[in-house]
Amino acid sequence: MHALSPCSVIIIDDHPLFRKGVSQLLALNDELHLIGEASSGEEGLELARALEPDLILLDLNMKGMNGIETLKALREADLAARILIITVSDAADDLVSAIRAGADGYLLKDMEPEELLERIVQAQRGRIVISERLNGLLARSLRDEAQAAERSIAPLTDREKDILACLASGLSNKLIARDLNIAEGTVKVHIKNMLKKLKFRSRLEAAVWAIDQNMRNHLPQGRNTGI
Repeated sequence: MHALSPCSVIIIDDHPLFRKGVSQLLALNDELHLIGEASSGEEGLELARALEPDLILLDLNMKGMNGIETLKALREADLAARILIITVSDAADDLVSAIRAGADGYLLKDMEPEELLERIVQAQRGRIVISERLNGLLARSLRDEAQAAERSIAPLTDREKDILACLASGLSNKLIARDLNIAEGTVKVHIKNMLKKLKFRSRLEAAVWAIDQNMRNHLPQGRNTGI
């Protein structure tokens, strides 16, 4: 995406009223440009392949192909888009499933419109976004699993710990690369190695676990931005 171009967005949600509300919300921000809507997972997958958007806003509870199935299919299609779940479900199982399937964020539909728009903008800038009241829920799930798996940061290199701290503060790969003075491609390699060592399937999962481990206190140069 060109630096001056707005972020192209598609919405996949089976509620017409919600799609209309979000489209009106997106129109309030010059950084976002809605290029398509879909009322089902099947239609959304087809639309995403055809339009290759920068950002996909995806509902979980849809008839036919549900949100998790759609999310997995979008990831298997190897699209470069960031995928943000926007749903009514605050269930721990849905939250963890979405993150493990590759979601870049998880927001609830009952958020104030202004806050929802702000989080969508943050997501398109590369930030990790998750509804605040779900942070504790996810952290508890990951903590329980970590205890069972005896997960720790011990196997990580100092550089991987730096990057994990940056993830915990919601920094994008581009910002991590700038802060650590390394190439963005190098950041991606470190993240891949780090996820493998910690047995996590997504950067969001690792970020929330790192917050629970107070990793934000280990940010390089004392930077602390917050998710």
